[in-house]
Amino acid sequence: MRTLMKVTLPVEMGNKAVQDGTLPKTVEAMIEMTKPESSYFYTETGKRSMLFVFDMKDAAQIPMIAESFFMALHADVQFYPVMNAADLKIGLEKVFRKHGRVPAEA
Repeated sequence: MRTLMKVTLPVEMGNKAVQDGTLPKTVEAMIEMTKPESSYFYTETGKRSMLFVFDMKDAAQIPMIAESFFMALHADVQFYPVMNAADLKIGLEKVFRKHGRVPAEA
């Protein structure tokens, strides 16, 4: 399932992780493990934050992925199932078929 993972670091721990090299090592390991289709790095409410979109094959991956951020960076980690535009189109077509409706033309 396509999954968006949001990671937010506490400022103090983020500073330490940048200085000692833990931050890039942790991010690189996660990217190697999940092979995200996209990743973004930004600030949110003054904290280092990251977004990754990847295919989660099994919910059992959650501890393997999240624990590295929890343990190494004291991060807040959230997972969300997400769709791209093609997924949404397919899903809506199934809804219309189920309810016997034809979508309105744009």
